Amino acid sequence: MKKDRNLTEGNITASLWLFALPLMLGNVLQQLYNLVDTWVVGHYIGDRALAAVGSSYTLMTFITSIIIGLCLGTGAFISMAWGAKEEGKIRNGIFLSFVLIGIITLLLMAGLYLCVNPLIRLLQVPEETAGDMKEYLVYVFAGFFLTFLYNYFANILRSIGNSVIPLAFLGVSVVLNIFFDIYLVRDLHMGIRGAAVATVIAQHISGILILLYFLKNYPQYRVRKEDMTWNRENIRQIFSLSGFTCLQQSVMNFGILVVQGIVNSFGTTVMAAFAVAVKIDTIAYMPAGDFGNAFSFFVAQNFGAGKKERIQEGIRQSTISVVLFCAAISAIVCLAARPLMQIFVTEGCEELIRVGVQYLRTEGACYVGIGILFVLYGYYRAVNLPFLSVVLTVISLGTRVLLAYVLSSIPAVGVFGIWIAIPIGWFLADAYGIGYYWRKMKNQ
Repeated sequence: MKKDRNLTEGNITASLWLFALPLMLGNVLQQLYNLVDTWVVGHYIGDRALAAVGSSYTLMTFITSIIIGLCLGTGAFISMAWGAKEEGKIRNGIFLSFVLIGIITLLLMAGLYLCVNPLIRLLQVPEETAGDMKEYLVYVFAGFFLTFLYNYFANILRSIGNSVIPLAFLGVSVVLNIFFDIYLVRDLHMGIRGAAVATVIAQHISGILILLYFLKNYPQYRVRKEDMTWNRENIRQIFSLSGFTCLQQSVMNFGILVVQGIVNSFGTTVMAAFAVAVKIDTIAYMPAGDFGNAFSFFVAQNFGAGKKERIQEGIRQSTISVVLFCAAISAIVCLAARPLMQIFVTEGCEELIRVGVQYLRTEGACYVGIGILFVLYGYYRAVNLPFLSVVLTVISLGTRVLLAYVLSSIPAVGVFGIWIAIPIGWFLADAYGIGYYWRKMKNQ
């Protein structure tokens, strides 16, 4: 059954939230892939394996962000064409973008297998953890093409107003992932390899199911022979939207990867604490990112339909929504930081919990900053100015990395310097993005 939503009509706030909620739930479910691995590994294998999975999570988030960025850019292209009611352009866009991103994904997989050892060294992973991390990554890389398949068709469906079906398929695969995680690690004693294999099985299921659903339920968007043309204007627009969005996503997550390297230099305890806390942190603020993506689809559809006044009102209502939402999430994370850490860490690891709580309360107090940044990313991508999202990310990343290195090197500040550098970067990028909008965009 189709669940398409037309974002060019009706109440803006209600339409945005009804469209965004499945995205939010879907991203939470997607994060559960690695969270379940973390919980199972932490409880049934040990701290060393937990640190390995945690560092792998940061690396995989960065690598996956490349594909997600390309798919988000394609989604913006399809949304604009959908708003303009150009079915032929949609089919040609699907053909061009699928070939492009599919090739990039295969090349990336080959590169990952060739460079797995240098990547582990780059992350400054302690020697006692490196072997476990390599074993985990070698298996997880096998599911990377299906990760592309799911994210590609999920974004195609969302671009034409269907955010419910991607959530449904992802939910099924997450449930299976939990089952296989426990079965392979606890019952079959496969260790860290079992956690990786469970994740790969789940990725294959969600990727294949969403492909079959799209082919069956959207025959008007199946690529035909006449759609397999290399339209230069469509290629240029797809390259611009996908390329800059990919760059923005990957640069943003590269900053996390660099921070992971600094964190690893503080030893296994801090490394394991960060591994757990960053997952909780990501799940806490990621709904704001999904709202920003929903807002992007809203703007892109209305941009294609030529409804500028609706876009302006959408900006106002979306900003209010995201500020209120992030303030509520901040309060929850700051108050519940310790119980949240204790979900994933066994009793007796008091120093590990202390470090994780410090991280969560530092980041959690500042979620409004990243919430506004996500809205800015979505807006600039949807109005064909994706390069500005890259500029904002570079500002945020540059501040984060520079301050993390400088502050953490001061003995009196230590690892807290890494934590505080992150929200400072968010707020500086917000200031630039809002300033640019008021100077250049509002009067156009």
